[in-house]
Amino acid sequence: MANLTRRGELVPLRRPEEAPPPTADPRLSDVDDWGRSEHMREIARTLYDPIYQHWFRAEWEGLGKIPTDGGALIVANHAAAIPSDAPVIMHGIEKELRRPVYGLADHIFKAMPVVGTMWSRVGGVAAHPENAYRLLREEQQLVLVFPEGSKGPGKTLNERYQLRRFGRGGFVEIAMRAGVPVVPIAVVGAEESMPILFKVPGLARMMGIPYLPITANMLLFGPLLGLIAYLPAKFRLKVLDPVHFDVPPDQERYSRSRVMDAAEDIRQSLQETLYEMLRDRRSVWFG
Repeated sequence: MANLTRRGELVPLRRPEEAPPPTADPRLSDVDDWGRSEHMREIARTLYDPIYQHWFRAEWEGLGKIPTDGGALIVANHAAAIPSDAPVIMHGIEKELRRPVYGLADHIFKAMPVVGTMWSRVGGVAAHPENAYRLLREEQQLVLVFPEGSKGPGKTLNERYQLRRFGRGGFVEIAMRAGVPVVPIAVVGAEESMPILFKVPGLARMMGIPYLPITANMLLFGPLLGLIAYLPAKFRLKVLDPVHFDVPPDQERYSRSRVMDAAEDIRQSLQETLYEMLRDRRSVWFG
């Protein structure tokens, strides 16, 4: 191709120079669609590992039952005024299996300034069925959920290890829709890491929070330090056999009775396993 100049000479037509492809900003590319940052997660693992190994001394049984690929919905019992089980489970799986774990968190927790953002950066996701479905079905990730909800960590010392109802079995329906198994994990130790002595329901209602606890940690360490300082309870975690559902995924609806029965079976299995683990435990602090 050529172009005609004023003097009638033909000169080659220059093509406009192509702009180089934009360089991805590492500060943005490190954060996925859910707000998780692998860089922040690595920092969190480094900082948390001494607590995991030397304070809680976490020991696993059956860790190999968690799939090393594909989606799976992990469910566990929930405890401690400020739950200590979620970081232990997420850290242990990521450390041993090298798979990221996304933890579903209550919307109230996610809305907290600073705390909500940091929770997102280390794998926290707002607890919503569509979020869980997308992570499980489309992205084939491991997702952690606590079916007891806020009723779990809201248990007082005399109610420890007594599982609350698993809601309406929504976690089972999500697993059915996504076509993934449910992997139950029984956790012993979290109940004693920050036990609730009693609650102040009137103030909790005024503050718009599920419960306002007075913990043994607050009495030992003071009201502020007691919110972050856990007692050194020995953690034992047992992974139960994955529960598969022989139903087609992506159905518009599933049998309500079947969903409820499956949820109750999982709850009962976890409850019986917890009782067995407690019978075998010789010491809260040494296992």
